[in-house]
Amino acid sequence: MSLPAIRDFAQEGYDPARYQTLGPDWFLAVADVEASTKLAGAGRDRDVNFVAGAAVAVLSTVATKPPDMTACQFGGDGAIAAVSPGCEVATRAALAALAYWAQTEIDIPLRVGLVPVKALIDAGHDARAALQDFGGGNVFGQFLGSGIAAADAWVKADGKWRIAPAPGELPGIEGLSCRWQPVPARRGHVLCVIVDPAPGAAGEAALARLLAEFERIVPGATAAPLGDGGDLAPKGIPAWRALRNEMRAQKPGARLARLAAALGGMMILKTVHALGGKLGRIDTKHYTRTLAERSDHRKLAGGPRFVLDVTDAEEAAIQDALTREEAAGAIAFGTARADSTTITCLVGDFMADRHVHFVDGDGLGFWRAASALKAKRAA
Repeated sequence: MSLPAIRDFAQEGYDPARYQTLGPDWFLAVADVEASTKLAGAGRDRDVNFVAGAAVAVLSTVATKPPDMTACQFGGDGAIAAVSPGCEVATRAALAALAYWAQTEIDIPLRVGLVPVKALIDAGHDARAALQDFGGGNVFGQFLGSGIAAADAWVKADGKWRIAPAPGELPGIEGLSCRWQPVPARRGHVLCVIVDPAPGAAGEAALARLLAEFERIVPGATAAPLGDGGDLAPKGIPAWRALRNEMRAQKPGARLARLAAALGGMMILKTVHALGGKLGRIDTKHYTRTLAERSDHRKLAGGPRFVLDVTDAEEAAIQDALTREEAAGAIAFGTARADSTTITCLVGDFMADRHVHFVDGDGLGFWRAASALKAKRAA
């Protein structure tokens, strides 16, 4: 039941042959932070990112049976995952527990739901999934098809697809952390891009053109907001809010131990990095390089969801390409600028090189881009 693998996003990311069409016995799990406008206005954007990362951590653990890997994707203020046949019950329980934890521990309302792919197919939608595979069990979910946006919209609009919060276990959440400070743009500014294609062949053709055009304007490796990781350096003691959230992701009896481990681990990384980057099995240069490599700055959830470090000229060219396709009725899009990139980390086993990282434009860039898209549609 393993999903197909994508290893080179620029060459394979929008190749439908690289994706598996999900059958009627699959489900799509959706998690979405409510009241993002209020939370962003209160300066709680990093808390929102943390809850979205928690959704990825938990869903990645329960939505597929080992040794298969879950196609799951971070969305800034939410997440979506493909749920394998036979995993519905465990996923439903985990989503209920996730919403309960987000409300009671982080004071963030989280809307969660589970949509049968059969219902999407009956409504004329399709859903396709693949794994962007970096090796060693480090993967991200990539999605094509109109069913992805439809599942998200259904959970937001109709209570019959939602799951009520309830106490329970949260497997996988213990690996979540948020210790990095926002990373300033290196080349100009950070641009968050969300594109939804029109249904049918016209929308799919437009996406293929846009992805090729984006790569021509600025190659993905150049626009990667964390670069090649060479400029990243462990800073020592993280912000208290980040540590507090990390502690809240542990069971009560394990929180002080986690705090001590987090502080000690960051100080060790900072010291080793200052001494040249390598001591025994610790290699901070390898870590920062793979951190940048395994960031999800380019992904597809029906259409592109990108976080790019661009110049003014590159942004103008990207906006022109998007506007041209939108005027032709082939897509709808929203964009948002930020000065820096935020990082939320999921570390399975640091010494075994098991870690992936979720990025967003500072100040909930993805949410602001989605809001711009929503405003266009409303107008």
